[in-house]
Amino acid sequence: MTTAPGLLRIRLCFWALAALGFLFPGPCRSQGLSDRWINNARQPWLDNRGKPLDAHGAGLMEFRGVFYLYGEIKEAPTWHLGGQKWESYRVPAGGISCYGSTDLVHWKFRGVALAPVHDPSSDLDTGKVIERPKVVLNPVTGKFVMWMHVDDRTYHEARAGVAVSDRPEGPFHYLGSFRPNGAESRDLTLFQDRDGKAYLVFASENNTTLHIQPLSPDYLRPAPGFQRILIGQKREAPAVFAWAGKYYLITSLCSGWDPNAAAWAVSDRMMGTWKQQGNPCRGKDSAVTYFAQGAFVIPLPGRPGKFLFGADRWNKKDLRDSRYLWLPLDMEASGPVIRYAEHWHPFPPEIMRKTRGGQ
Repeated sequence: MTTAPGLLRIRLCFWALAALGFLFPGPCRSQGLSDRWINNARQPWLDNRGKPLDAHGAGLMEFRGVFYLYGEIKEAPTWHLGGQKWESYRVPAGGISCYGSTDLVHWKFRGVALAPVHDPSSDLDTGKVIERPKVVLNPVTGKFVMWMHVDDRTYHEARAGVAVSDRPEGPFHYLGSFRPNGAESRDLTLFQDRDGKAYLVFASENNTTLHIQPLSPDYLRPAPGFQRILIGQKREAPAVFAWAGKYYLITSLCSGWDPNAAAWAVSDRMMGTWKQQGNPCRGKDSAVTYFAQGAFVIPLPGRPGKFLFGADRWNKKDLRDSRYLWLPLDMEASGPVIRYAEHWHPFPPEIMRKTRGGQ
């Protein structure tokens, strides 16, 4: 069948616009653009098996060109623990999942990195709490080290647990837990500096004050000394990153499962003085962090000054149906800035070709 020249030009123009994203700007699984975007429109994010990603309170690490995502497995029904001073919604501890990706968009399930147990004497018992896993590679031992918040179901134990693996996807071997320097440890993050030193940053003192805790050279235990920061400010959900010789910290106010305004702080040194600043979020719903709570910040390789801010949209009455929010974070003259984007890709095509294997 032949096509008239004018009609052919119209068709070619149509598909050229489509390829550039002008006609189909949003992701759709039936189109070629479908898996080229991070989709923040509250749909479930699916892995290579077609199952929703189950990685809440996540941590993200890159190793040899692959991003590894670790998160809380929440696959059982939510229940409410009465008699607490806050909304204590819970699911049985499901352990820690691991997913892999080369572009932060396609995700392959790599397995259960740290499995729970049925043993009330263990930190990993399904009746307890396993939260906010973070993993880094120790350059001296060659081991992958995971730190996480472990607790009893009332949140009274407030400990930091540690596990180790020879492979990024695990399985991780659980070593035990600490109250670093005898202090409570709840929401936490793990930060590895360019000099190879690593630090835990965690909510302590009944969630009123954050602590920064240096780790031993093998990252498996607290080192002597610690720093109290943001004293009495009731901040949690810490996420640390570095840029241009300074250290940045994004946190959430303690408000149970309900969202609130994020805030950022800055310091010249990890163990230095931290100065609290304003809300990094801009625009509509910035006062509630776009109905989410931060989990991590990572630099985007090949994009200086560009970061990814990862957060959870908690559904407190059905925690397994909680969704994710991942947004671009830009370093501007005023500091870190987060703007809402319904659909976006962390790597432009030229970066994908040069650094991400062309995917």
